[in-house]
Amino acid sequence: MDRLLKSIYGSDKTPLKLGDLEIPCYVLEDGTRVFSGRGVQKAIGYDSKSGQWMKSFCNIKGLSPYFYAGDQSIAERLSNPIKFKRVDAGGSQSDTNGYEVTLLVDICSIIIDANRAGDFDDMKIVRNADIIIRSVAKVGIIALVDEVTGYQQDKNRAKDELQKFLAQFISDEASRWVKTFNDSFFEMIYRMHGWSWTLTHRRPGVVGKWINDIVYERLAPVILTELQKVNPKTDKGTRKDRHHQHLTEDVGRPKLKEHLAAVEALGRASGYNWAKFMQMLNAAFPKQYQQLDLLFPDDVRVDNGQ
Repeated sequence: MDRLLKSIYGSDKTPLKLGDLEIPCYVLEDGTRVFSGRGVQKAIGYDSKSGQWMKSFCNIKGLSPYFYAGDQSIAERLSNPIKFKRVDAGGSQSDTNGYEVTLLVDICSIIIDANRAGDFDDMKIVRNADIIIRSVAKVGIIALVDEVTGYQQDKNRAKDELQKFLAQFISDEASRWVKTFNDSFFEMIYRMHGWSWTLTHRRPGVVGKWINDIVYERLAPVILTELQKVNPKTDKGTRKDRHHQHLTEDVGRPKLKEHLAAVEALGRASGYNWAKFMQMLNAAFPKQYQQLDLLFPDDVRVDNGQ
């Protein structure tokens, strides 16, 4: 039996407010953002006292053809809730069924489509779906949940601490890049190690070493090659500019974006197993220490031992 994930951010007292609707939301240990099952039901406006409300909801006349359509249908996703433990539930039942937050957006989109097609006319449910869709987009709902649960504040603190740590070892410009990394990159690493954003800003050195290992020590040779192209030697054997003057938007950022996308793909392919991931990373992006002077001072190297 899989271990029950705990919520690390959010509570019943800090719901996401969309118009006059309130939905309890949480961020779990692995970074998954969820709404409680009951919260989804109330937000939609579906009246049912049954603990299996999602079954009758998916079979509503006019909506069922939409809910059962395609692979990973709405009905299938509703029948497989994410079970988690609310850590601040007090005297109430702490084990909770939740749903990934973007599922609510998908449900509301279908309700509106069915209404426009003339297949569904429960105006209470249509109204609530319209409020939710108007309030958020699929990407925006994640940002809203992060903000209301306090998760965004911890992420910002963590990235600030990482930048400060990395500035000790790499150029100031390169150290700033860490604040532009997608959250999914960090959450991939945390999933492999059982970490969280909170642990990051408490111990930025540990995550900083992982980043040096995974990103900078493997990206530097690639960037150096690109810099040699955009800042070639003159006929006299010198360069018009110093390399670091080009280490920004024209070279650094594009290559960083490509590298991080490839790294995340390896993380998924490894099944989020750290040992397997590192084996695949070493094969795909071997380190070339002799070219690290691009990002690292001449007399500094980071010990990547854990």
